[in-house]
Amino acid sequence: MRHKNLCTEKGQNASSAFFAFWLLVIFPAGSYANEITLSTVTTAPLTTPNLNGFLDLVAKEALARNGYKLRTVYLPAERALKNVNAGLEDGEMARIAGMEKLYPNIIRVPEKIIDMEFVAFSRNNITLNNGWADLPKYAVSFINGWKIYEENVPKETEVTKVRTARQLFSMLEKKRADLILYERWGGLLYIKNKQLSSIKLQLPILAKKEMFIYLHKKNKFLVPKLAKTLKQMKQDGSYNTIANQILSPLQQ
Repeated sequence: MRHKNLCTEKGQNASSAFFAFWLLVIFPAGSYANEITLSTVTTAPLTTPNLNGFLDLVAKEALARNGYKLRTVYLPAERALKNVNAGLEDGEMARIAGMEKLYPNIIRVPEKIIDMEFVAFSRNNITLNNGWADLPKYAVSFINGWKIYEENVPKETEVTKVRTARQLFSMLEKKRADLILYERWGGLLYIKNKQLSSIKLQLPILAKKEMFIYLHKKNKFLVPKLAKTLKQMKQDGSYNTIANQILSPLQQ
């Protein structure tokens, strides 16, 4: 009788171990069935590793209202889109409209998550009333690979391309450029953190682009839900609360 119970117990343990093994195969350690992974190419104050950037908090709240947790992964711009298109990540945090034409497996959440502003910073007052057309008057620097600048800065402009934001702002500090081109909020945060009081944001802005969450087609059921939730967040004030918390303190 005892021998029979031991065999039964061993059988149950084996079954449990087998079941646990397949749970790990289907849901690897650290992952959740209700977790959505969004790749991102933005940095603070829009996204941070601790998920306390503006886009992080907006996406986290929107997903939470639909029963999902947010996870982010930082990837180079082109690789991020290729990974999402291949289904290796669930989606992309913020991209301009039209990316679905280039990557057929991704779907745009039609309610924008932010308006991204592309601007100039300089030590001296400059005039950009004619937008891009005024840039040839100045020595300009921007980060290599930023397509919006590569496609819109007039070819006759004296341009120095750099790799990082630190190098970009160093161009101004060392007077190697008259102005630099960057993203509004990232630039303002860099100025604040480095106490670069002599560097100012120059208006008007050069371009404003609506940015959207994209999801892989396997998550298409979430697209209308997230669009509805983002709209609700703007109506109920939670979107503005996050903006006031993260972005408003950076205004010059």
